[in-house]
Amino acid sequence: MAFKSILTIVTDPKGAASQIDAAVALARREDAHLDVLCIGVDRTQTGYYYAGATAILTQEAYNQAKEEAAAAEAAVRERLKPEDIRWGVDTAVAQIGALGGPVAMLARFSDLVVLSKPYGKSGNQAAEAILEAALFEGRAPVLVLPDGYEAADFGKRVVLAWNQSDEALIATRAAMPLLKAATAVDITIIDPPSHGPERSDPGGMLSQLLARHGVHAEVSVLAKTLPKTSEVLSRHGRDINADLIVMGAYGHSRFREAILGGATRNMLEMAEVPVFMAH
Repeated sequence: MAFKSILTIVTDPKGAASQIDAAVALARREDAHLDVLCIGVDRTQTGYYYAGATAILTQEAYNQAKEEAAAAEAAVRERLKPEDIRWGVDTAVAQIGALGGPVAMLARFSDLVVLSKPYGKSGNQAAEAILEAALFEGRAPVLVLPDGYEAADFGKRVVLAWNQSDEALIATRAAMPLLKAATAVDITIIDPPSHGPERSDPGGMLSQLLARHGVHAEVSVLAKTLPKTSEVLSRHGRDINADLIVMGAYGHSRFREAILGGATRNMLEMAEVPVFMAH
């Protein structure tokens, strides 16, 4: 499978400039069609206002969100006009608690969703909700970019996080186009169970699967010498000069349908290179 339909989602075109640049570069690299969804976020919280004010404030908030979506669409169209790739732009307006609907609808029919890291200086609640909607509701693989990242030459040296889970296997299969294009893939296993099905040859069967796809992979078995698995994974990535991390995305139910689990969130918070994840 190749990435022929790429989606990126914008709420603030100025803040998403590097994200759009990276998505354009990746679409060109993959000869893919780029879809951009511009969302106006209505942050109204119905029920928090005095009697009689709710309808007026709700309408004002909706109108403002609609204007923001239209402004974002105009800015994105202007940005993409000179590009030599195939592209399309759409808009939506949604309350922050209902972003899953428009995001999941497009993500379900995309090969890859490109988003900026939802944590840190440029992060916000809407960005986090969009990421979770693409992963858990849209069931799409997501490429999460660190702050300011706009290149498309990543994926030469890949850390493939492996823990025998369904999520890790799904992420591996979804990332196959990137893995096949890489010059080096490091199957990274942290503290493998001594009584697991792969106890005698950690990562061996995965390495065999990748080899049959023409992927040259090596296996690194690491001890958990830092408090968090994500810290060990990040340090190993720096040690081998990796420019992409592939991993499964883990979530659990909360007030929303699903939110990122602690390990996944920690990995994204400290990400210095693009992170490809799937659930």
